[in-house]
Amino acid sequence: MELYASPMACSLASHITAREADLPVSIRYVDTKAKKTDDGKDYLSIAPNGYVPALRLAGGQLLNEGPSVLQYLADQKPEKKLAPPWGTIERYQLIDTLNYLSTEVHKHIFHPLFAASTTDAAKQAHMAELAAALDYIARRLGDREYLVGADFTVADAYLFVMLTWALYVGADLKRWPTLAAHHQRVMARPAVAKAFAEEMEERKRRAA
Repeated sequence: MELYASPMACSLASHITAREADLPVSIRYVDTKAKKTDDGKDYLSIAPNGYVPALRLAGGQLLNEGPSVLQYLADQKPEKKLAPPWGTIERYQLIDTLNYLSTEVHKHIFHPLFAASTTDAAKQAHMAELAAALDYIARRLGDREYLVGADFTVADAYLFVMLTWALYVGADLKRWPTLAAHHQRVMARPAVAKAFAEEMEERKRRAA
């Protein structure tokens, strides 16, 4: 399998999942502005939507949405418990959480915060929405270590990316101590630290 990712983008969650599951996945980095892969290929010929993550399976099929990529990767190694079994209420809670993070938090809040065309006034409004979203996620997490069930899942990998972005845009996680603890707890996982370091190295390479 080949996972197409952009350094520190939402695809980091899929990269983390591949490392957590110890899957034989090749990471191909994408310049999402130029729509080129790190080996010079036209990314639009691989993923017509032009965004990441994209997962090309051994049979040639392509998955191009974060929630589907995350769950597919998790389901390759069910013994790792990165996703609850199908048919359980926990699996549907996972889907519920992934959809919320991908649509309401990622697309609705962070996308405009990162867009150069967003005005300062609009960014302030989105920062207020981010605070409200973090309030909600903190309530959803409660006093548990992980978002769904007792185990680290792909939902926690996705939340880790969202919290990393929150820090990047200036949110002070001290206001949400359980989320700050979650971010630190996840970062301490060896597979997460490995994926994070690999993507930071790629980001530095591009900036050089």
